[in-house]
Amino acid sequence: MKKFILILISYVTLVASVIAAVDHPNVDNKDTINLSFKSKPRQDYVAKKVDVVLAQFQAADLAASDYVPATALRKHGKPSKLFLRSHIAVVYDERDNEVIINRSANKKVPIASITKLVTAMVLIDAKLPMDEPIQIVKADKDRLRYSKSRLPFGTTLTRIDLLLLALSASANRAAVALARTYPGGSKAFITAMNNKAFSLGLSKTTFADAAGLRNENTSTAVELVKLVNAASKYPLIRELTTTRENSVIDVNTGRVFKFRNTNRLIRKNNWEISLSKTGFTSDAGNCLVMKIKIGERPLILILLNSWGKLSKYGDSNRIKKWLIKTESNIRRLDLL
Repeated sequence: MKKFILILISYVTLVASVIAAVDHPNVDNKDTINLSFKSKPRQDYVAKKVDVVLAQFQAADLAASDYVPATALRKHGKPSKLFLRSHIAVVYDERDNEVIINRSANKKVPIASITKLVTAMVLIDAKLPMDEPIQIVKADKDRLRYSKSRLPFGTTLTRIDLLLLALSASANRAAVALARTYPGGSKAFITAMNNKAFSLGLSKTTFADAAGLRNENTSTAVELVKLVNAASKYPLIRELTTTRENSVIDVNTGRVFKFRNTNRLIRKNNWEISLSKTGFTSDAGNCLVMKIKIGERPLILILLNSWGKLSKYGDSNRIKKWLIKTESNIRRLDLL
């Protein structure tokens, strides 16, 4: 059906272009304005016009013939048999608005540092000065899980650098400091986070802190698809979450803090990733969300409660290989 529509559109475009070429000559020389369609300049002009539209027609026909719908991947690829180490997984096809892989997608679970995507949205929405210096203080220490931090007390960084560390390096102290310095403090920030979730229609998503340390930061894989899609509308979030490595500088001491993205796939050239966030607590397990393209297919990938530090990457690669292989088999066997 989609192939037919593309072909029909191309054909209509071709006819309209030829008619336009006849009725509305686009020739600069005023002496040739009144040339008939049979004249050499007009013939050349229309011929070029036809060639361009025919090329577009052929490209549309090729794209239509190569297109493998998400429903065909589900039907012929048997995604339920794909081995994954993540207890919860969703692969969502943005082009078709279809879920290709669904593993416990509606189960409400802790989401650890995936929380920081909402932290970023709330902060950006507040339009606070990004160059404002913020000092790390003892109140920013993780007293729940006692996670380590490379930001000692007294470190002073700009708000934008703290946001970069929170999103790319998943720095908990950075996220907590951003919430603490929000108008009204951390309590007001958490309220804003939950209001943001409500505005996005995330009825099963709740937040209790800006870093994702508490188990009350919960959601479902289905709602995380919506959350990732909403976060991707912020160019700054896309940029910061996909920063491979960088450094920030203490504005008072000049000390340099180097860091790398917590998602190792960001540093792989064979992955096209436009948004990324990792997460881990002992209760949430290893988590990974990404907005990616495999071939020409735009996808949102959600992996939660994956046990084993590297298993989320293994699952990502298994899903990618399965998708490419399944598409190839569908075309080879002419199953469309």
